[in-house]
Amino acid sequence: MEKNDFIIMTDSGCDISPELLKEWGVPFRSLNFRFDGSEKEYSNEDMSVSEFYAKMREGAVAKTSAVNTEGFASAFEELLSKGLDIVYIGFSSGLSTTFNSARLAAAQVLEKYPERKIFTVDTRAASAGQGLILKLVLDKKKEGASLEEVAKYAEDIKFRISIWFTVDDLVYLKRGGRVSATAAFFGNMLGIKPVLHMDNEGHLVPVTKVRGRRTSINALADKYGELAEKLDGADIFISHGDCISDAEMLADILSKRYGAKVDLITDVGTVIGAHSGPGTLALFFIGKSRG
Repeated sequence: MEKNDFIIMTDSGCDISPELLKEWGVPFRSLNFRFDGSEKEYSNEDMSVSEFYAKMREGAVAKTSAVNTEGFASAFEELLSKGLDIVYIGFSSGLSTTFNSARLAAAQVLEKYPERKIFTVDTRAASAGQGLILKLVLDKKKEGASLEEVAKYAEDIKFRISIWFTVDDLVYLKRGGRVSATAAFFGNMLGIKPVLHMDNEGHLVPVTKVRGRRTSINALADKYGELAEKLDGADIFISHGDCISDAEMLADILSKRYGAKVDLITDVGTVIGAHSGPGTLALFFIGKSRG
């Protein structure tokens, strides 16, 4: 077997569109969601992001579900049966049971294919932070790195992906227990916007509060200036919850202030968006540390 004869796969927590994942040659498994009062389940491919956020703005509450072990086991077995090994780049175990399902499925399937290998990488990241790790790992594979080298690189780089975001409406963080009902009420009334990041455990951590949307966007750019490995460097992703103009504003600030070029602007998908809400804006880049 050639050293590059393996597949990198992921899940829809990475917020890279199905179309782009197909272009990259990355198979994936979808987390699902449903709206309160309905038993119908959807994946990212079943409903447009704009329709999803329109429903949320009208008051719909979405509940999400992880990929189960069986879903991963069937995907893994399909690849192993073709003589391919796997590196799975997974959604943070700090936010979802999806990664644990993948880990259990890998152990289960490898009993049947003991000659094959599956590396499962808990990115401790979400949205396009997970997506950025995926892209960097794909680039490493293209450079000719072996299965083991790619898996090690993924583990090495994941804690240097700096993940910062802000939300436009605190009600969604309130639902997830991130802020109290009182803080959400008065915060929205006063125009308070939290700036949060994802720590090394893959949990969302509030860092500061600012007043006004423009100030919160500038705060994300400030964090880039503080933490980026190379200010005019590459590998910058932005994701947004149906607020493309704000994403473009952030990209413009980074360009004018630091000479930095954003590589990808993508949607915050339905599963992440169910918890963060419309108006979420997130920035991902290679940092000296996560911050």
